Amino acid sequence: LSGCAVAGAAVDVVTLPVKVVSKGVDLATTSQSEADEKRGRQLREREEKIGKLALQRDEAAEDCLDRGDKDACDRMRQLDYHIDGLRNAPLD
Repeated sequence: LSGCAVAGAAVDVVTLPVKVVSKGVDLATTSQSEADEKRGRQLREREEKIGKLALQRDEAAEDCLDRGDKDACDRMRQLDYHIDGLRNAPLD
């Protein structure tokens, strides 16, 4: 029986580094998963903001084109510029 106990202890000593590395890989995978979730959330938030600005731009464009409202034309250009900036900005 003592031979079995020694063999069991030897197996534990040999597998310990594998378990430690495996746990490290799990932690790294979780971190990547969390980073992916964060990026997805940032993309959704940015697209939502762009959508709201696009609606405002469309309203300004209508006032600009239909009524010849100079202020609306300026607002439309500013909103276009802001939307382009958001689309091209890197995520945090």
